[in-house]
Amino acid sequence: MTFCPPRSARPKASPNLPLNSDRSRRPVRDGELLTGLEPVFRASARVLVLGSLPGAMSLAQAQYYAHPRNQFWSLIGAVIGEDLAVLEYAARLCRLGERRIALWDVVASGYRQGSLDAALRVAERTDLARLIQQLPELRAVAFNGQLAAAQAPETAEALARVTLPSSSPANTMPFAIKLKQWRAIAAFLDD
Repeated sequence: MTFCPPRSARPKASPNLPLNSDRSRRPVRDGELLTGLEPVFRASARVLVLGSLPGAMSLAQAQYYAHPRNQFWSLIGAVIGEDLAVLEYAARLCRLGERRIALWDVVASGYRQGSLDAALRVAERTDLARLIQQLPELRAVAFNGQLAAAQAPETAEALARVTLPSSSPANTMPFAIKLKQWRAIAAFLDD
């Protein structure tokens, strides 16, 4: 059973459905102020996965983890037991929502040469507290990489904070070792 209506029936900017499907694509220029993507969530989310700020390819395509070498979709797919990497982007987002996983970033805007987090200069952080207020069933905040964890404000004490190895191609840790750590979020998804 799917909870995502056909693309033509989706309202824009709904907080409960994938966003950004109509965002215009354009190349990202080094040195310009970069603005992140909208959060993708449903109120029933139990895990919120936070990155730092999408890379150049992701921003240009208005899609989270669009770089073909980024392992996010393979990692999160393995955690939930589905091959998300073979699905179209909108279907991936629907599956995350159905599996009670929300997605966003800790940096709302910043400057960066290329896509490496090491080159990121934060201009503004996202309003994480506001999003968390809209997620009454949230159990854990999982950070995709050290920078995301370091840039995030403190969250409610009742929420678990899990720092995961970055899915970025710049992190050369073997996939199997990354996956072992990423599997920790599965416990927060179970009833």
